[in-house]
Amino acid sequence: MSADLTWLLVKNNNSFLVKRSGVQFSSEAGNLLNLNSFKFSGLANKKTVDVSAAPSGRGVVVSTKSSKGINKVTLSKGVRKSAKSVAGLTRGGYRADLRQAALARVSAVLNSQKTVKAAPKKAGKGVRANKN
Repeated sequence: MSADLTWLLVKNNNSFLVKRSGVQFSSEAGNLLNLNSFKFSGLANKKTVDVSAAPSGRGVVVSTKSSKGINKVTLSKGVRKSAKSVAGLTRGGYRADLRQAALARVSAVLNSQKTVKAAPKKAGKGVRANKN
């Protein structure tokens, strides 16, 4: 079935569709921006790119869909190497239009995995703060 026909069938009714405040979102795998549009649809397009958190809690899993199946790669070497790998994957003719969205998703996922350092306790100023 063609991608256009698939999109016509699923654009208004599918289990991943979320309608809020006059905006339609979609939560399917392969939709990098979670927008309900043909360009980002993981259901309608034959080639998709999906970036999600790795199950181990470190790194990202990049999935690509093609006619042969789904290829998953786990990237855990760091932000720059992961971004370079994803940029190379999307630049080389495999959905180059999704490069910016894929890099943004990689950056967001890796930033969410950083540990938050506790703020150092501030020393009090003045006579009353130092009394104890």
